[in-house]
Amino acid sequence: MAHDDLGAVLAALLRRSQQTPPDGLSALFDATARVLGLAGARVLLADVQQLRLVPLGTGGTEADGPLGVDGTVAGRAYRTMTAHTARDEDGTVRLWLPLMDGIERIGVLEVGAHRDDPELLDRCRALADVAALAVISKSGFSDGVVRTVRSAPMTLAAELVWSFLPPRTVGTDRVTSSAVLEPAYEVGGDAFDQALHGEQLHLAVVDAMGHDLASGLSAAVALAGCRSARRAGGRLPAVVDTVDEALARWIPDRLLTAVVGTLDLGTGRFAWLNCGHPPPLLIRRQHVVAGALEHPGELPLGLGPAAPGSHRTVHSVQLEPGDRILVHTDGVTEARAADGTRFGEERLIDHVVRAAAAGEPAPEALRRLINAIMERQRGRLDDDATILLVEWHPPTAEAAEPAESQDASSRRTDAT
Repeated sequence: MAHDDLGAVLAALLRRSQQTPPDGLSALFDATARVLGLAGARVLLADVQQLRLVPLGTGGTEADGPLGVDGTVAGRAYRTMTAHTARDEDGTVRLWLPLMDGIERIGVLEVGAHRDDPELLDRCRALADVAALAVISKSGFSDGVVRTVRSAPMTLAAELVWSFLPPRTVGTDRVTSSAVLEPAYEVGGDAFDQALHGEQLHLAVVDAMGHDLASGLSAAVALAGCRSARRAGGRLPAVVDTVDEALARWIPDRLLTAVVGTLDLGTGRFAWLNCGHPPPLLIRRQHVVAGALEHPGELPLGLGPAAPGSHRTVHSVQLEPGDRILVHTDGVTEARAADGTRFGEERLIDHVVRAAAAGEPAPEALRRLINAIMERQRGRLDDDATILLVEWHPPTAEAAEPAESQDASSRRTDAT
């Protein structure tokens, strides 16, 4: 097939997808694949917990053929974000290609073909790109897409929190920021935020007191406050004050801990405020820099900016290329196994450091980590567990000069 013909087919697919109801996307992708000379196609979306790949539009029952993210070729394509192939007994070549929303993994495209060659792979990649765009365009208003990726009902608090969350992974060629959150269907007061604007990555991890609807509402208000203040041009102190005032006024008697920060993508300067939260961790060359981001504790949010002792201090540190910042809620380290032992910070660090040494991208490292926590807990958590991992990886030519010694590079300022 000529390049112009391929472009025409994909352009027609994109136009038709705009008028196709969500439930009709599967048939549309399959039909387009056959026009391209392939033996059919189907879209499989990752479920909320990233444990299974579920065919779009099937409701996710076992009879419809969901595949495990672990232990399958399809899952390997999802985990590694690269194409993988296998051959059926009848000689049909089966290809699995990752479906990406930017750098966020949403699932895989399974394609059947009669042969295996580079031109075929290019067609499949182009089809996967358009299929991802079409699915994402429907996700915001399609209960069918949402139900596909769920295996259980969500509590009202969880529904509220998830409706406010950004994509699990955002990034550019300079930075990757990824987060995970459990228990996915019963989350109460944990939430995260991450957004890119110009030369900055904005991030927040919050943990509201309690585990009920008011907790979910507190977390949602915190994310809304962060976005409102920063989109109005506010710096970190203004962001935190906005959240603090909103909680104190509208949800009194509820407190919330948080880490709110910014990373300058050009210089690698990381600035943050810690409001009663576990301190972030700095991972450098597969080791945690002990105490690098620890500072005297400050009050949680919800008391109001005018409360005694509520003055906030912005801290900053110079990162080196390849550095990772890990932010977590106490539900991660406090998670207890059946024998009563805590997951603990040491085990958390060990998982992240080993993943970094193995070259695992941040989204996969966190997926494996949260699954390890859930398995250790036999699928039940006593508290919400949220982990956010940021990696600064500027192109070599743009890398900042080597950081100064840790004592000199970690500074306290009153505004940033």
